[in-house]
Amino acid sequence: MLTPALLTRVVGAALEEDAPWGDLTSTTLLTAESTATADLVAREPGVFSGGDVFTTAFALTDPSLVVDVHVGDGDVFSPGDVLASVSGAARGILTAERVALNFTQRMSGIATVTAAYVDAVRGNPARIIDTRKTTPGLRAFERHAVLSGGGHNHRYSLSDAVMAKDNHLEVLRRSGADLAVALRDALSRLPHTTHVVVEVDRLDQIPAVLDGGAHTVLLDNFSLDDLRAGVALIGDRATTEASGGVSLDTVAAIAATGVDVISVGALTHSARALDLGLDVRVD
Repeated sequence: MLTPALLTRVVGAALEEDAPWGDLTSTTLLTAESTATADLVAREPGVFSGGDVFTTAFALTDPSLVVDVHVGDGDVFSPGDVLASVSGAARGILTAERVALNFTQRMSGIATVTAAYVDAVRGNPARIIDTRKTTPGLRAFERHAVLSGGGHNHRYSLSDAVMAKDNHLEVLRRSGADLAVALRDALSRLPHTTHVVVEVDRLDQIPAVLDGGAHTVLLDNFSLDDLRAGVALIGDRATTEASGGVSLDTVAAIAATGVDVISVGALTHSARALDLGLDVRVD
């Protein structure tokens, strides 16, 4: 997802936002000849994500800067570990510092939370996946971080799959449409490669969804007993996905019901940025 063009566009916009007319402090206090080396240091444990983003922030600011990333996306680190280093003109390093940190701290925070959820369901086949509850404009960055943490991605956008949620079903109901018939009609008009997901919040909705030919049934805010009943009812006729009420305290029990997929909005909408610092060593 993090193509060179996307990295340049998004990171470039962040740099312009942070220094629209240049870095007044660095250009006033430092000479063009001042050089430095800075280390990206972990202040707490976590899972790393954002190496290419970190590099791009410095490369766009000053192409002469030399960046060495010492860990890979998905690597676990401890407090005090040096995750990356950058050397060259001090002005460029200090101008790009905050943007580079903002992205890396945010992405590593998401990767770390994702890894905790993945660890919590280890031993069960359920996949941990993200949702579209992402920061506008940063979806590819945040979803890359989910992958770094060992999770998986849901549909990327509204254009990637059919996903009929409660509001879609309510509109259909109010129009008098039969859900199974509406789903079969939609499938007849879609390419055979398009995945169809339907969200239900009651067990009695499941038969119509299965009759309509949905590929995934999303069991939203079900109790554990109802999740088990839903999984049994659906069998191998569709993929089962659980959502709603998912936390690190509940995810293992949800996975134990036999669902195939667990979607967790908190991976992206509630993850905190990790504490990473850029420590400068002046030459």
